[in-house]
Amino acid sequence: MISGHAKESIERIFFKAAKSRLTMSASDVCEIVPGAQAVPAANVVVLTISGMVFRLLLILQFDENDSTRDYFIKDAVEREFREVFLETCNLCCGAVNQELIEYFPDLGMSTPYVLDARCMSYVTALKPDLLASYAVTINGTVALGATICVCAHAPLDFDAEVSEAEDSGGELELF
Repeated sequence: MISGHAKESIERIFFKAAKSRLTMSASDVCEIVPGAQAVPAANVVVLTISGMVFRLLLILQFDENDSTRDYFIKDAVEREFREVFLETCNLCCGAVNQELIEYFPDLGMSTPYVLDARCMSYVTALKPDLLASYAVTINGTVALGATICVCAHAPLDFDAEVSEAEDSGGELELF
């Protein structure tokens, strides 16, 4: 139900969003290895983008270890790790949503929620049309897992033009 163009487009959109929104600084290096088994993690953050023809789950696996905690709260020491990390994950999903809205104008996005990583074994119960996992490494020290799960309710075919240019995704616009 999902064309090859659509699968490649979703991957390109995710790569751009992860590289621009999961990093805390423009100089940080974000490496994404597709097809890799997700990193061992204690928890997952689940975000959903839903429309009339599909539901996309962006699942980010993380372990709240010293390197991950230090990376995400280095400039926000007065804030809790989970608060900063969930906000960062939400920005990443929002960037994916902004790219997809060009092709699917009626999309909604959930707030992030945290689950135990053991729930990952149940993702296949959703009978996804696309299930892809990635290993995400930031600055060689922060290891995250990412899974994209797409359930299509109708044939899904689009070819996204994804530029590497910096966008303003996730920022509020005032009118």
